[in-house]
Amino acid sequence: MNVLLWVVYPYLAIAILVGGLIWRYRYDKFGWTTRSSQLYESAVLRWGSPMFHFGILMVLIGHVGGLIVPKSWTEAVGITEHTYHLMAVFIGTVAGFCTLAGMVILIARRRLTGPVFAATTRNDKAMYAVLAAVIVVGLWSTLRANVLGEGYDYRETISPWFRSLFYLSPDPEIMAGVPVGFQIHIVSAFALFAFWPFTRLVHAFSAPVGYLTRPYVPYRSRDTRPGLRPSRPGWEGPPRAPRPQRKPDRTRR
Repeated sequence: MNVLLWVVYPYLAIAILVGGLIWRYRYDKFGWTTRSSQLYESAVLRWGSPMFHFGILMVLIGHVGGLIVPKSWTEAVGITEHTYHLMAVFIGTVAGFCTLAGMVILIARRRLTGPVFAATTRNDKAMYAVLAAVIVVGLWSTLRANVLGEGYDYRETISPWFRSLFYLSPDPEIMAGVPVGFQIHIVSAFALFAFWPFTRLVHAFSAPVGYLTRPYVPYRSRDTRPGLRPSRPGWEGPPRAPRPQRKPDRTRR
């Protein structure tokens, strides 16, 4: 079971993530979008979306720093384990609650706004369920271990195992002693990674790089001042030249 959960399953999820992104880019470029619903409602979205994206960005930065950066590196620059632990728990908890609050606002908006709910697919509902499970379980595990409990240093167990996946030498025995809450969080996170390319979350792998080199887009307003040529709707086409009138033939009676 340990080999299945902590060796086979992570590599399978990563393979689906990479393969799904390649497939989506090659065969569904027009579907590579967030399917924005701002046109239907923007007042609630203006609150929920920045809160969710800010929180998830901070959570991502914290996970990258905690899982990829070894403990010896942070200690080498003068950050003690106690200081790092306090910063990680405090900032991670605030970011987690911010992400959770933003997601609750977005889900409530999607459910209570008629046009937005009508545009919601089954894929969107499944994505929200998996994403909510990852956030809630991770937040609860962190609070239970570090606030309500005696604390847990995941950089001694989870971080070396995670890095070993990229070394192609994973050790499943490291994860045997990890608390169950963190194990569920990791399993649900890899499920989200495998599901990621087939949802609207795929827009996270997009960046407007082409904006830096594209030509300028000129915008011209229609001037309605008197004395100028009146504007015409685009569907009417350019004005036609008047036909020359034929002079009457006076030789005929």
